[in-house]
Amino acid sequence: MEPKRVSDSITEQVQILMPSHINGSDRLFGGQLVEWIDVVAAVVARRHCGRNVTTAAIDNLQFKAGAFINNTLVLIGHITYVGNTSMEVRVDTYVEDLQGFRKVVNRAYLVMVALDDEDHPSEVPKLVLETETERAEWESGKKRHALRHKRRREGY
Repeated sequence: MEPKRVSDSITEQVQILMPSHINGSDRLFGGQLVEWIDVVAAVVARRHCGRNVTTAAIDNLQFKAGAFINNTLVLIGHITYVGNTSMEVRVDTYVEDLQGFRKVVNRAYLVMVALDDEDHPSEVPKLVLETETERAEWESGKKRHALRHKRRREGY
């Protein structure tokens, strides 16, 4: 199986927030954002492994700012860490103003698992790290991976 670079699977999705995306507090409904994040993470993972995937975990989802009707929302996802059958994907969400300036709204880390034709976990390609930022993300991802394993053993 040929290793892949982080840049091979970067995915960007853009939305203009409509009334149907807004909650009772006149902000983007959190569940809508989670849906979009999950889709972006799935596309990133599918591009990396060339298989269908399933979401195994969303273990970090931080809302840093609100988003409002008619805002342009930009979601960007990339692989940060891979195991044998799983991939950690980071998705950053921004509000982009009309001049192109972006403000961070959210950062999430998801674990996606590759599936074979019988929907069993399947091996994923290794990850080629090309930059210091990618290496730092990998080291952080390795720590998050160990923490997730510890939590599973302890029944969390």
